[in-house]
Amino acid sequence: METIKVTNIEEKERIDSYIAKKMPELSRTMIKKLIQDGNVLVNGKQVKTSYIVQVGDNIKIEKLKPQKVDIKAQDIPLDIIYEDNDIIVINKPKGMVVHPAAGNYDGTLVNAIMAHCSEGLSGIGGKLRPGIVHRLDKDTSRIINSC
Repeated sequence: METIKVTNIEEKERIDSYIAKKMPELSRTMIKKLIQDGNVLVNGKQVKTSYIVQVGDNIKIEKLKPQKVDIKAQDIPLDIIYEDNDIIVINKPKGMVVHPAAGNYDGTLVNAIMAHCSEGLSGIGGKLRPGIVHRLDKDTSRIINSC
């Protein structure tokens, strides 16, 4: 559990924005979910994302541990631009999710690459986000590489 003691505020600020500045490793989406799920307490009480932080507030944040997802290889056609022993460059189609996550555990780019690369993906990103370095969302179509 992380604790933040509010000692100085330059202007009125919502709790989600304040936490994002203090804990840049957390995305705004993750912070919003933590607040909505009751994993953020201000002075021992649950608050809404619209809560305005006050000097003296004691904010406790219970970070969620990533849930392990059993990722399965799936034979999904890939538009491969380049491939060698170390890297594969793929033209990711619009509408394809990159990493398995809630609501999208299969049919993802990771599932396809795992089938294509029988030796597996590198450990980049850890076990839950294996081998793909990107900043593309589901609705973006662009070239993407993997190790």
